[in-house]
Order: sequence, then C-alpha cells, then structure tokens
Amino acid sequence: MTEMFCYQCEQAVRGEGCTRMGVCGKDPEVSALQDLLIHHLKGIGFYAHKALDQGLDIGEHPGRFVAEGLFSTITNVDFDPGRFEDLLREAAEMKAQLGGMVQADSCRVPAAADDCLPGSLQEMVAEGRRVGTASAEDEVPEDIRSLRATLLFGLKGMAAYAHHARILGYTNAEVDAFFYRALAATVCDHCTQEELIGLLMELGRVNLVCMEMLDRGNTESFGHPEPTQARVSVKKGPFIVVSGHDLKDLKDLLEQTEGTGVRIYTHGEMLPALAYPELKKHEHLVGNYGGAWQDQQKEFDGIPGCILMTTNCIQKPRDSYRDRIFTTGLVGWPDLQHIPEEGGSKDFSPVIEKALELGGWTEDEELREITIGFGREATLSHAGAIVDAVKSGDISHFFLIGGCDGARPGRNYYTDFAEKVPEDTVILTLACGKYRFNHLDFGTIKGLPRLLDVGQCNDAYSAIKIASALAEAFDCDVNELPLSMILSWYEQKAVCILLSLLSLGVKGIRLGPTLPAFVSPGVLQVLVDNFDIAPTTDVETDLKEILG
Repeated sequence: MTEMFCYQCEQAVRGEGCTRMGVCGKDPEVSALQDLLIHHLKGIGFYAHKALDQGLDIGEHPGRFVAEGLFSTITNVDFDPGRFEDLLREAAEMKAQLGGMVQADSCRVPAAADDCLPGSLQEMVAEGRRVGTASAEDEVPEDIRSLRATLLFGLKGMAAYAHHARILGYTNAEVDAFFYRALAATVCDHCTQEELIGLLMELGRVNLVCMEMLDRGNTESFGHPEPTQARVSVKKGPFIVVSGHDLKDLKDLLEQTEGTGVRIYTHGEMLPALAYPELKKHEHLVGNYGGAWQDQQKEFDGIPGCILMTTNCIQKPRDSYRDRIFTTGLVGWPDLQHIPEEGGSKDFSPVIEKALELGGWTEDEELREITIGFGREATLSHAGAIVDAVKSGDISHFFLIGGCDGARPGRNYYTDFAEKVPEDTVILTLACGKYRFNHLDFGTIKGLPRLLDVGQCNDAYSAIKIASALAEAFDCDVNELPLSMILSWYEQKAVCILLSLLSLGVKGIRLGPTLPAFVSPGVLQVLVDNFDIAPTTDVETDLKEILG
C-alpha cells in the first residue's frame, strides 16, 4: 500500500500521483484527513440533496460548511491536522443531523453517508487511508473514476469562488443545491458516463453563476478595476506583504494600518487589488512585492517585514521567516500564528505590531511599474476602438495566455509564446501565470496596451464577458473570433474554469504544461472529439497551427 495518494494538481509525481509526500508539502497524515473529510462531505451532500428533494428547509449552514470543507482540501490551502480534526467533527455532527431529518426510502445509503467518524485523530487518519482515492474506487471502471474525480476537483474549485463570494455577503441557494447533488453523484453506483459528463457541463454553467456572484461582490464592494500603474519596487519603512486572493482581508488590514506607518504590498494573486478604486485610495497600499506563489520561499527568505496569507498558495515556511508569516481564513500551517474571525471581524494587531518591530526596508528602490487593471469594464470601454482596429487590420488576433503558474519545468513555454506572437496581436492575461511575462514591454496598438491584465484567476468571468462582448460586436460565435486560449493549470480552480469554458462551447483550447493525471485516455478522447482541446507542444508548432 502507498502512504497516500493524491493526483489533484499539475505537479503530481511522474504525472501520475503523489504516494509518499505531496509535492505541495502535504504529508500522508494530512492527506488521509482530507480524504476522510471529502468522504463525509459526500455523505452530507447525499443527505442534503435528499432533504431538498423532500421539500425540507435545511438553511444556509450546510452550504457554507460544504464550500469551506471542499476549499480546505484544495492544493496549498490547509496543512494543519488539528484544523482538519475540527472540520471532521463538525462534518460528522452535520451529517447526523441531516440524516435524521430525511425520510427513509428504498435507495441504497452509500458508505459516505452511513460511516461514523472514529473517536481519535489517529483512528481518523487510519480511516482516511481506507477511504482514500486510490483504495476506495479500485473496482470502478477507469472512465467513471476519472469523471468522478474531475467532478470532485471541479467542485473544489467552485467552492473557492463560492466561499469568496459568501465572505462578501453573496450567496445563491441554487449553487448550494448543485454542490449537494453533485457530491451525491460521486457516490452513486448508477450514474452512467453520459450522466457524469452532463454533470460536468452543468458544473461549468453553475460555476459561471458562482463567478458572476463573486464578480458582483468584488465590484460592488471595491469598485471596478481601472487601468493602473502598479509599483513593483519597494519603499523604505515597515511593511506587510499580503498574499492569496481575499480582497476583504486586504481592505480590513488597510483600515487597521491607517496612520501606523506600516506600508502594505500585494503578492501573487493579490496584485490586481492595486487597481480597485476602494483599495488603492489607501496611500499606504504602495505596490506589489515578488511574483507567483511558487517563488515565495525565496522571496520571503528573511525579509524584514510580515507576510499575511489569506487563502490558498501557502508553501512550507522556511525557518528564516516562520516568526513573521501569519495565516487567516481557511489557510493553515502547523504552529503558525493564525488570525481568527471573531464576531464578524478580524484583529490584525499581532501582524501590525510584528511589522513595526521588524522595521522594514531601509531605503527606497528605484521606481519600477507595470500596467494592470483591464477588467471587463476597462477593456470594453475601448470596445469600439478594438473592433475598428480589427476591421482595419491593425489587430490580427487575440491570445488569452494565462492561468495558474507552477514550479514544473516547461512553464517557460508561456513566456516564449507571449514573446513570439506577432506584433499586431493583443495578449489578454489573468491569474499568476502572467508573472512569466507581465514585466515585459509589449508596446501598444492604436494607443491600447498589447498586454491587458484582466486580474486574478477569480476574474476569469471578466475575461469570458470580454470574449462574449466581442463576439456580439462582430455578430459571430465566440469560436469564430480571432481569439485563441493558451491556458496553464495547476490546481482545482483551473478545473472548474475549464469546465465553464467548455459548457459555453468554446473549442480549440490549448492546455499545459501537462494534462491532468486524473483524466483517463477515454475521457480525454471525449474532450478532443467534442471540444478540440489539445495539449501545448512547442511554441513554433502551436503558433503555426493557430495562425495558419
């Protein structure tokens, strides 16, 4: 038997799965606890779906908990066994309550709904290994197993967006109901391949609703992003670097550091925050430090300031900064100081006091800036000029080059691709994959920057709206636009975004740097046959095929 099995991210060992230690830093104990939590969440989904079918009111709490539980198991979120023990005990209690509400019927109750939670943490770990991905579905046909895994990982990604939206006060009962129904389907022996494929397409459509809800939450709370020159060099003085994705945490920290002399920098996927009017109005939000998540150990090594991790993307902290990195929200690492939410608010005093104690950088670096802030409102304000430039031949093609970054060799493909596209083309980018090339000068076309930064991976909805608006302007299908998508993936949010694109009928996507280990040859063939999806190869070959 393997010590663990996990193949949910792009860095799975040998492209197959991590069996001794996760490349992300997840150990076998945490892996087993996550597997057991997923097992019980499937049981919650089973009973919650039945309860809704029977017309029962189960309230909002199960939806909140399911989203938090799924999100906690995403790559690089929570590595703390103690926190998973708490989640498991809450899951068992919730499952028992839901199970007690529903009326019995002739339907077989799956093990995920029937199993009880062991009493001790050690017993939970042993039970998690028993129900884990590798052992629980050995007898399930390969394509069914692949489709179930894709559905589960897509749900994890959508849970992240649902959680972000809920923090801002936005919920959707239909989204919650789909979580329950889809989780129940992963333990249904009678779900056919066709039914599971249908659920994947439905997940893509529901995820669009979820991303629209988050987009509304962000823009109504912080305004629409606007084109901004973002500083990427440091300034003298004490500071806090904020990483992750959660804009509300950043807003709260900005308010609590007002007048303290502590400067705030974004990091990783928080870079787009510098373009939101309600955030950038704080003068001590001075710029962005560092790049994508996988470089944090080097970038944070001994820095004279603090780091606040707000959502996923944490790596094992080095000793040189363990005393100055803090977590909040769902992020967890053993023995790091965690900032909890109490009474609806968070007290960031420990982070602020530590930043003042450390003193910060001793001098200003020479000013360096990059341009960000081309969300859908900013980009589409130039829609007329963009359409005219295409019709006149000044713009020949659009490339969406973006997605998750990672440490696996071969991701320089995206830098090379961006550098080699023709000069009469425009590059849209989003998520942390843009750090591969967002510092390069691509110039302008008709006064419009050739590189348009749409924002976080959370802002994929904005990119979809831009593509839809262009298709409407040209009175054509999205697939008829001079637009190609060159996507990089790393974790489970990329899965649900891909499913959303496929649910819209988008074809010809190129995906890299490797294909997901959980996609079987049979399922891959379905994607190729129906959506013309293809792996990235080399830049010259891919460009030649795209541009003819």
